[in-house]
Amino acid sequence: MTERYAYVPHRLLRHRVRDLASGTEGVLMAVINENVSDTGVERWAELAYIRDASGRAFTTAVANVEPAVDQPPTAGGR
Repeated sequence: MTERYAYVPHRLLRHRVRDLASGTEGVLMAVINENVSDTGVERWAELAYIRDASGRAFTTAVANVEPAVDQPPTAGGR
């Protein structure tokens, strides 16, 4: 298994988002095309890295990410 990955641009980076799968909200920190296989056959997926209010980061499929429109915008540039 290779340990390669690539950052992917996304329109919601550094914005408040909601993970549709869990309902959890946070700030989208990165989108990474990552090899998620634990076998010899590579399987690539785009994962969204979201930091929640407690500061803990979690991942979800990019397709599960939507803007959290009912929340105030995050402070930019920090």
